[in-house]
Amino acid sequence: MIGICSYSGYIPRYRLNRGLIFGAMGWMNPATIALARGEKSVANFDEDSITLGVAAGNLALQNVDRDTVNSVYFASTTLPYKERLNAGIMVPALGLKDQVRAADFTGSLKAATSALIAALEGVKEGSTAKTLVTAADCRLGKPGSPQEMLFGDASAAVVVGSENVIAAYKGSFSVTYDFGDHYRGANSKFDDQWEDRWIRDLGMDQFIPEAINGLLEKTGLQIGDFAKVIYPCIYAPARRSIAKKLGMALEKDQDNLQGVVGETGTPHPLVMLAAALEDAKPGDKLMVVSFGSGCDAICFEVTDGITNSVNGSISATLAAKADLDNYNKMLIWREIMPGDFGKRKEVDNWTRHSANWRNRKTVLALEGGKCSKCGTAQYPAMDICVNPDCEAVGTQEPYAFAHLNGHILSFTADNLAASVDPPAMYGQVEFEGGGKFLFDFTDCKMDELKTEMAVTMSFRRKYFDAKRDVSGYFWKAVPVKEDK
Repeated sequence: MIGICSYSGYIPRYRLNRGLIFGAMGWMNPATIALARGEKSVANFDEDSITLGVAAGNLALQNVDRDTVNSVYFASTTLPYKERLNAGIMVPALGLKDQVRAADFTGSLKAATSALIAALEGVKEGSTAKTLVTAADCRLGKPGSPQEMLFGDASAAVVVGSENVIAAYKGSFSVTYDFGDHYRGANSKFDDQWEDRWIRDLGMDQFIPEAINGLLEKTGLQIGDFAKVIYPCIYAPARRSIAKKLGMALEKDQDNLQGVVGETGTPHPLVMLAAALEDAKPGDKLMVVSFGSGCDAICFEVTDGITNSVNGSISATLAAKADLDNYNKMLIWREIMPGDFGKRKEVDNWTRHSANWRNRKTVLALEGGKCSKCGTAQYPAMDICVNPDCEAVGTQEPYAFAHLNGHILSFTADNLAASVDPPAMYGQVEFEGGGKFLFDFTDCKMDELKTEMAVTMSFRRKYFDAKRDVSGYFWKAVPVKEDK
């Protein structure tokens, strides 16, 4: 049996009320008031598609033997690098071995389902054991545009294999059209699109039914056999039209999360699939459809394995939210609006590629050492054990800290340090089982920090060097919010 072994969805912490966007930019385009309901997810200043993909990937891998994963596919239209394997940056951050196949899928909003089909077919043919497919996007709409209102940031991931399958793969069908609905040139920062009516009536209203009917014919199933039909479409009239064309009951139309997350681009079909799997029962058939330069349609049947599976709950990340109460913060974080961060910001802080290579496991995998003689853990690893009662030389064995919990030993909030989200917060973190290091804190406010507070580690963008167009990554500490 081939199919999905585990899944996850990840929604960043911050939500921006669309009313705030309209309050700031409605003067430019008053028609956007029609879109000013609900909220959308916004990635933090230190998040991008790579870090979002890592977050979803780690959630999907939490109950999977990582040594059995031999392929990683990353789908995004907002890759930080045009020439550098983005999935290659993610491999050590996901705690995977170096001996894996990795590939980026891009160029279309259906890149995630294309990657998923490639993974499923690869396992089916026996060329791979387990494949992690992760997808993420942080798309930008111009200030005052409908896209700014509609777009949200998110990621999702699935592990594909032949063991412990929770959703069996039953087939797929694809159509490809050079249909320029959304497009972005090589040097464009913002998404652009053609007329809504054209996208809705000629694109979605025709391509999505064609893909679905093609899949039904190929599998011999009827639309009524499916518990949920999952497809991205922001237009409510188009969704009703598609349902009518297919003879589909409206209750089988999976919620597209538009009011609470937004349209997340490449990962959106997998984000919706993660939400559907949370409520799925054994025997349910699910259809996943993407839209972008055509469509992919994929059929899954939920197995008994879903009742005992451990996955990354998208509802948990939806609930763990905080309001982004200032629209201008988003503009600064996404470098849409310039800001003055003082002379301390005017430094070259990028890490040379040779140094990155020598320390890649230390930086990207948060790998330290553990003394084979006394068992003391330390980060970073060094030749001499830090235990004063041991001080053995050459006894360090690789020891991963990325997935360990810790607690705060000390912290400070620095209003003088250059930061796009002042104050800069950092301090000493001690890990369970030993080892400590100085980390930045993220996804929190200054008044939330306190000593002995529990933290988890999160892979984040450490810096962006605009002069060289280089992004650097490291791990930050995220305080664990106490249940009230």
